[in-house]
Amino acid sequence: MSYRNGNYSAFYVDEPFSESNLGASATKDFISYNLLRAWKAADSDFPFNDSHKKNYNVRDGSDWERTLKPRLHDRINNSKNIILFLSSITKNSRALREEIDYGINTKGLPVIVVYPEYSEKSDIVTSSKNFKKQITDLWDNLPKFRDSMKNVPTLHIPNKKTLIKKALDDSDFMVATKCDANTYFYSP
Repeated sequence: MSYRNGNYSAFYVDEPFSESNLGASATKDFISYNLLRAWKAADSDFPFNDSHKKNYNVRDGSDWERTLKPRLHDRINNSKNIILFLSSITKNSRALREEIDYGINTKGLPVIVVYPEYSEKSDIVTSSKNFKKQITDLWDNLPKFRDSMKNVPTLHIPNKKTLIKKALDDSDFMVATKCDANTYFYSP
């Protein structure tokens, strides 16, 4: 069994994807992922261990079945959870469907859902502790996630560094020590 200490980041970018392409760097989901990397670069104690660095990079022009999909699986196999960036621009791409399906339904990884367009806990849930419609509507952008999240613990948080750090340190959202499958949030 592999050592599962990484955080697998799942996010939508237009295809074909190239990290050096300015278009990719302008999408909310990819900007949020890059922010995690920047926080880690600035502070080695920030608890983000990027699974995307665990094997060599590939280009979207690579063969899906022989190269891209096995690379995604390898990265997920070495991960303790998934950080899913879910925003209004998120689309139901083949890569995201595969990441979510394999990560949740095959590997049982807990998911930390970060909403890049929201910055406060009160943006996620109502005062009566129900998810806001604007959040549940985003789940429809990724039906595989919406339909699979009942199988693992999912933590829903706004895009705020202190909350992301708290979530990454939370053992309830790591595969070896995960809590019961359910939807969770930090109370506003």
